[in-house]
Amino acid sequence: MTVDVQATRDVVDIITGGWRAQALYTAVKLGLPDHIEAGRDTDAELSKATGANEQGIHRLMRLLVAMGIFEGSESTGYRGTRLSAALLEGPQSLSAMCLLYGEEFYSAWGHAHHAISTESSGFEAAYGRSFYEYLSRDAATARRFQLTMNAASMFFHQVPEVFDFSGKKVVDVGGGGGHLLATILGATPDARGTLFDREHMMPKAREHLSATVGLDRTELVGGDMFQGVPAGGDVYLLCRVLGGHDDDAVVGVFEHCRRAMADSSSRLLILDRFVEDENSTVLPALWDLHLLVTTGGEHRSVDRITRLLNRAGLEMAGTAELPMETTALIAAPRTP
Repeated sequence: MTVDVQATRDVVDIITGGWRAQALYTAVKLGLPDHIEAGRDTDAELSKATGANEQGIHRLMRLLVAMGIFEGSESTGYRGTRLSAALLEGPQSLSAMCLLYGEEFYSAWGHAHHAISTESSGFEAAYGRSFYEYLSRDAATARRFQLTMNAASMFFHQVPEVFDFSGKKVVDVGGGGGHLLATILGATPDARGTLFDREHMMPKAREHLSATVGLDRTELVGGDMFQGVPAGGDVYLLCRVLGGHDDDAVVGVFEHCRRAMADSSSRLLILDRFVEDENSTVLPALWDLHLLVTTGGEHRSVDRITRLLNRAGLEMAGTAELPMETTALIAAPRTP
């Protein structure tokens, strides 16, 4: 029997993917990208700066260089790459994502068999409470989660390019820290905005909106989107907030948005990843499974979202593609 060497190598690469992720997590936990950026480019210097064993650092750096996270060697000095640059501390850093995925989410994925077999949260199996309940009790993890969401917002700048917000009152439902709303208002000087989210999000949102577009163009409203949304909007945004909730709850949110719309020209924008059962690419399928493991939730197909919109008295009016396999769905009130 002939051994398919390439197939073996491909399987091994997949199997060891978790090891690579944990090596990157460890590098971020130790602050290696920032230390190397600051000129600490030898094992000894990195060991002294981090308090980690020098030989352990050497072995970790050997792998990270092979992975392309860094360049160089102990003899020539380590240097950063475009990958390590994405991990440097700063507003768009992926470091918080590495920490969250390397700790809480890594533990949750250790219960993937349970999550898939029972279609329930692996996070809850690992921690004894739901992901969102855990966030409400652990401020540090909640902060990492918010930073992760912010860092994953690289498609925000293109949203004003696929929809005309000129002169509109924009209501960002579940708007989090205000990054999407600030991006839209920054690109559309004559638009106004309302950020709607739970009360605990208001301080961070107010801080960000004040520092970016100013509070004279924005209103912050605390509340629960499952109970209702602010009235009178020309555009309602739902960005990455539906995946953890069942169909009936999602229809309820759609109904709240439709009833709150200023008039028949108002629109609902849904920004999310959507799965396809035929010819699926990896990222949406992977994130769908991640939702199951972490919250017990799921990503939906465009067809399924369309059916839910119809139940709520809305209909599809257009779509637009955004980076990172994100799609903008534009829905309008259904005419009689």
